[in-house]
Amino acid sequence: MEQVNKTCARLGIKPGERILVVRIGTATLQFHRKAVLVKSYVVSTSRRPPSNIKNSLGTPRGLHEIAERIGAGQPPGTVFKSRVPTGRHFSELPDAAAETNLITSRILWLRGCEPGVNRGGDVDSYERYIYVHGTNHEAKLGQPLSAGCVLMRNLDIVELCEEVRAGDLVWIAD
Repeated sequence: MEQVNKTCARLGIKPGERILVVRIGTATLQFHRKAVLVKSYVVSTSRRPPSNIKNSLGTPRGLHEIAERIGAGQPPGTVFKSRVPTGRHFSELPDAAAETNLITSRILWLRGCEPGVNRGGDVDSYERYIYVHGTNHEAKLGQPLSAGCVLMRNLDIVELCEEVRAGDLVWIAD
């Protein structure tokens, strides 16, 4: 949390009550409220090395904020296409679709807070569509799996989305 506070101070951002901390190396997402750890979740990040660069397919590091919360009220496991619920559970899709990593249950769309690091130009996390979202491959969580996003169990992302709001900070580090 020290690095989060230093980065916030440098950027002139006042940390809010809720902060998510994603640790790529340990494949965890920690939910903090008022600087106290509330819960830790197993996640997956990118198959490729971490990277903030467009088209790298790497999970971007640094300070982000939740730009949008998408999917409230949808049943867990609902598949999203272009951030719109399809009305289908991932188990209803053909085997070929089930092999790919689907976006399911909820979406937290991230916006970088650090100009030149994860915001603007070729390093813009929002323009790269970097999300925290559910997956149809829950059994593989804990190992590198995504094309840059942070993947969670469907019930975990539903639970987390009830706790966080747009504007809450997300720190992604090695």
